[in-house]
Amino acid sequence: MLNVRPEFAVTAVVQLQSHRSTEAETLSSAQHLLELARGKGVDDRRRLLLGIAALCDATPPGAEASPILGEIFMVIARQAERDIRQALSDSLAAAEWAPPALIAMLALDEIEIARPVIARSPLLKDQDLLRVLVEATIEHQIEVARRPRISGRVADAIIDRGEPASLTALAGNKTAEVSDDALGRLIEQSRRIAALRAPLTRHPRLNDALAMQLYQWVGQSLREAIGERFRVDETRLAAAIEAVTHPVAAPPSAEPLGMGPADVTDHEEMERRLVAKLQSAGQLRAGFLIRAVREKRLSLFEHGIAALGGFPISHIRAAIMRPSPDALFLGCAAVGIDRAVFPAVLDEIRKLNDGWPGDEDGGYAGRMTLPPSAAMREFRALMGHIDD
Repeated sequence: MLNVRPEFAVTAVVQLQSHRSTEAETLSSAQHLLELARGKGVDDRRRLLLGIAALCDATPPGAEASPILGEIFMVIARQAERDIRQALSDSLAAAEWAPPALIAMLALDEIEIARPVIARSPLLKDQDLLRVLVEATIEHQIEVARRPRISGRVADAIIDRGEPASLTALAGNKTAEVSDDALGRLIEQSRRIAALRAPLTRHPRLNDALAMQLYQWVGQSLREAIGERFRVDETRLAAAIEAVTHPVAAPPSAEPLGMGPADVTDHEEMERRLVAKLQSAGQLRAGFLIRAVREKRLSLFEHGIAALGGFPISHIRAAIMRPSPDALFLGCAAVGIDRAVFPAVLDEIRKLNDGWPGDEDGGYAGRMTLPPSAAMREFRALMGHIDD
C-alpha cells in the first residue's frame, strides 16, 4: 500500500488525467484539487474525493484506469470519514472504472455505505459476494440476495446458509439465476419459513412439479393463486401429497440414549429407508445433508451422501476416518455441497466423530475449483481400493 500525502496524490491524479482535458481546464482542476488536499476540513476531503472521482469518470469507454490511480484512491478512501465513504459509495456504485479493491472494501463497510455498491456495482464478482455472505452482517446478506442477476453459485450459497430473511429476499428476486433444484430447496424451506410462500407462488421459474410441492405448505388464498396459474387437479394433488409426504416423515432428530446393537441397526435401517424415499420423491438434495450434520445425525448424513452420489456407504465411512479431509471434501463436492460451506460441515463431522477425519494436509484446498463431475471421478479413484 502506498503511503502518500493527499496533495501529492492529487498531483499524480492530475498528471494521469491531463491528456483528457484542455490545458486551461487541467490547470484549473489541479489548482482547485490541490487547495482541497491541503485543507483540513471534512468538506474539503469530501470535495477532494468527489473531484478525483469526476476526473476518473472522464475515462473513455473501454479504457482502464491506471493501477497507480487505483492505489492513490484506496489510500485516500481508507482514511476518509464515514460520511465521505458514504458519498463515495453513492458516486461509485455504477462506475465501471473504479478500482475493484475499493469497491470490495466498500461492500464490507457498514450497511448504509455498502448498500449502493452491493446493489449496483458491475465490479463485484462471485468471490466478492461470497465473501460478503461469510464476513458481513445479515443486512449485507439480504442486499446480496436482492442484487439483480446474481449467479446460481451465489444463490446456492444463500440457500445453504438458511437465513430466513436472506432466503425471503432471494425468493423475491426474479432476476436471480435460480435452478430448479435451488427453487426446490427454497420450497422445502417454506415449510418452516412462512414468508417464503407468497413470493415463491409468483416466482417465474415455478413449474408444475414444484408448484405441487409448494401447494402443500401454503394457505387457502395462495393455493387459489397456484391453482389459477397451473390448473391444479385437487383430487390428484391430494393423493400425490399423501403418497409423498407421509412416507418420508423424518424420525426424531435426536437418537435415543442407551441403544443396544439391535436398536442401532433398526435406527440405521430407518434412516436408510428415509433417504431412499426422499431420493425417489426427488427431495434428496445437498441442503438435506447439511441439515443432517447440523442436527448431529452423522449416520443420516452418511446414507444421504452415499445415495445422492451413488457411492457405497463403506466408501463414505472410510473417507470420514481418513487422516486428512481430502476424500470427504471430494465426496461433498461431488454431490453439490458448496465449497464455501465445507469447512463448517467438516467441523461438525469432527465433533460427532472423535476428531475424524484428521487435519493432515491432503491437498484438498488445491481442488476447490473442481466441478462436481471431476470431484466424483477423483473420489471414486481415491476410494476404489476399498472392498464394498
